[in-house]
This record gives sequence, C-alpha cells and structure tokens, in this order.
Amino acid sequence: MELLDKLNWRYATKAMNGQKVSEEKIDNIIEAISLAPTSSGLQPFEVIVITNQEIKEQLKPLAFNQSVVTDCSHLLVFAAWDTYTAERINKVYDHLNEERGFTNEGLENYRQRLLENYPSRDAEENFNHAAKQAYIAFAQAMVAAAFEGVDATPMEGFNPSAVDEALGLREKGLRSCVLLPLGYRDMEKDWLVNLKKVRKNREDLITVID
Repeated sequence: MELLDKLNWRYATKAMNGQKVSEEKIDNIIEAISLAPTSSGLQPFEVIVITNQEIKEQLKPLAFNQSVVTDCSHLLVFAAWDTYTAERINKVYDHLNEERGFTNEGLENYRQRLLENYPSRDAEENFNHAAKQAYIAFAQAMVAAAFEGVDATPMEGFNPSAVDEALGLREKGLRSCVLLPLGYRDMEKDWLVNLKKVRKNREDLITVID
C-alpha cells in the first residue's frame, strides 16, 4: 500500500539540508491540516508558518538549539486557543451556516449546548482540550508530509512560554503546543537516517475484543 510505504519512509528527521520545499507541497500539507477532524468541528487552533530565517534563528535557542529549526524550509507552529469563548464558538458556527446557506435546527441546538458548557470551564482545561485537537491536525500534517516526500520533525522539545512571547501568541489568545519543521533530510549529518525503523510488536500494541 502506497501510504504505508510512505509512513515507513518517514522518520523524525534529526538534520535537514536547508533545501526549500515547493509551495505546492506546502499548500497540500496545509490543506491536510485544514481537513483534519476536530471535536465539534471547532478547529480550536491556528498554525503559524515561518519561512523568515531571522525569526527561525531567534526561535532556535528556545528549542534547545536543535538545528532543524533553522535548517528546515518551513517551520510550523501549532498554537491552540487559550480557552473557549462564546465569540469563538459563534464565529465557527456562523461561518458554517453561511457556507452551507442554511441553518440546521439540530446543529443550532448543539451550538447552544457548547455555549452553555465550554466558556464556563476552567481556561486550562479548555486549553488542554484545544491542544488535543491541534495534535490531531499535527499528526495529519506529518502523514501528508510523508505522502509528499517531505521530511518532518515532530518537536515538543521547546519552551512554549518563550515561543509564545517571541511570536506574540498570548496577545492573540493562543498558546504554542507543538512544532513541526518541514524540509529535506541531510543524509550525511543525520545519525538516524539509515537506522531500521522499530516499533512495538503488534501483540504488545493491539488488543482485539471480538
């Protein structure tokens, strides 16, 4: 199966060569992010796409000086909503109704349930929930990158508060949760490039209940 071949090809790239990824491939990856499923269809996150080399240099020390931050073509910062608000929820559902050209009673009832429950919850609980949705899109981005033949490095190894400050995310009601450098592997510098991909044995990973 082509998809499985691509997933076997991908790995968490440790060194990139600075080669640029075409805008067509980046657009496809971003579209895959947009198409990812999220709870209640809220898409409670934004993705900051960074190509500016100076900004990548500023962020590198905030990510433990990992070279992929500066040697990648595009650096994606997944930033979740800091909380759910009535304004945010209504904006999503108003847009949905506008695009579909009609209002669905069942969906409007669902909107009201969200408005009654989400904004009143603790902000940290809401952020954690939103961050989980961002991770769904993040995973889909890695699969899309592999399908496009683009290397990616999933990164939680960074200082979120410092990245938030550097990019002015808190002022936008956002908090960074994961980074995804996109580019091409450096075959000479990446120690992981030729190592066998190893995963759990299936019986240690999967339990079937029939």
